[in-house]
Amino acid sequence: MQRRHFSFALAASTLPVGLTLNTAAKAQTWPEKPVRWVLSQPAGSGPDNVARLLTDRLTKSWGQAVLVDNKPGGQNTIGAQAAARSAPDGHNFYFATTAALVTNAFLFKQLPYDPQKDFVPVAFVARSPFAVLVDANSPLRTLADLVQRARAKPGDVKVATEGPRTFGGMVCRLLAARLKLDLNMASYASVGVATQDTLGGHVDLLVADLASTAALVRQGRLRLLAVTTAQRVPGFESTPTVADTVPGFDMAGWFTLVAPAGTPEAVLQRVNRDLNVALADRDIVERIAGIGPIAAGGMTLAQVDAWLKSEHRRWADITREIGVLPE
Repeated sequence: MQRRHFSFALAASTLPVGLTLNTAAKAQTWPEKPVRWVLSQPAGSGPDNVARLLTDRLTKSWGQAVLVDNKPGGQNTIGAQAAARSAPDGHNFYFATTAALVTNAFLFKQLPYDPQKDFVPVAFVARSPFAVLVDANSPLRTLADLVQRARAKPGDVKVATEGPRTFGGMVCRLLAARLKLDLNMASYASVGVATQDTLGGHVDLLVADLASTAALVRQGRLRLLAVTTAQRVPGFESTPTVADTVPGFDMAGWFTLVAPAGTPEAVLQRVNRDLNVALADRDIVERIAGIGPIAAGGMTLAQVDAWLKSEHRRWADITREIGVLPE
């Protein structure tokens, strides 16, 4: 398929002096009304919990309410489209995931929004580790156990994901491809339903984000076999990485704040600065880690833009490796 390249356009530096001064002055009085963060996930999800933690902090900093507007469904397309069509007045933002800004470009022949043109980068928020999990009573205790069983009985190990074309599903497919395993993938409408079937013994394995499953791990109901990030996850340091078995394996989702194209650059700079300050706060870092993701702020607007472009190139390679074609 034709490779797409991100062109997240930062506001031009050649604006007339008067307009630049007016924009800067506007940023001094911003925000002038409540600020909205659109999310493509439901209330209570991992991304929602992280977003609400940050919006609560920014509400106190800005003196205006920062509201979360949940618009789940359609593999992120409903929320992304709503955010893309929002007024670029500096009061509308999109708390986006990997799927919305990158992988959907390789999964859909047509999207109701353009992830390359409809948004400008604001801040990189966090990485969201995924994990390979089993019920606490499972005989599978390590990734090596999984490999041994799957090779002994090809197609016998049943793995729960949200579907082969979701992030978790693609993590599972990449893991199977690199370990040369024949896994029986079972698709579920949500992580919650997939988790319940794992706990009920209807499937052998679950591949899901740590944010959605960390509480059950801490309760001793689910057991972590491995995390999908290149490094071990804070709070779960005893759990090995997939990369310990498959060198170079590094699959983590992420959360990035973007804004509708045309949002004043002075506002983008202000939000970038304030959000990075919040993400450097030890309390915020620890509370995000308690949810499951890893806080990773500190990027400038240009660095977020470069990150998104690099992720697009990486996922072009990954989708070719696992044979995903747009539908």
